[in-house]
Amino acid sequence: MSNFILERETPPLHEDETGAIRVGNTRVLLETVIRAFQDGASAESIVDRYSTLSLTDVYSTIAYYLRHQDAIETYLSQREELAKSVQQRLSSIQPDINSIRSRLISRKNPSS
Repeated sequence: MSNFILERETPPLHEDETGAIRVGNTRVLLETVIRAFQDGASAESIVDRYSTLSLTDVYSTIAYYLRHQDAIETYLSQREELAKSVQQRLSSIQPDINSIRSRLISRKNPSS
């Protein structure tokens, strides 16, 4: 008879104050790890790219993704939509660089 006890483990994921899911005790986003994995990166190469990640956390994250693909893909789609929305807002409020340049030049040369 073995003294080995199976324990339930929670994935090394946590939600930050903005609603983004981070891996382990790092600022690395879940989507960063999953997209790298989907692009063919091994867990080891992901850790090489993002040195704050532990190999154990990357393997656990990939395993969690493989067991919960539908939920993770839904989350990833929502994050992509959010990123597009933010990009659109930023591009709509981006100031006209030429206008700013002209104002700065006119301040520098008040006689012109």
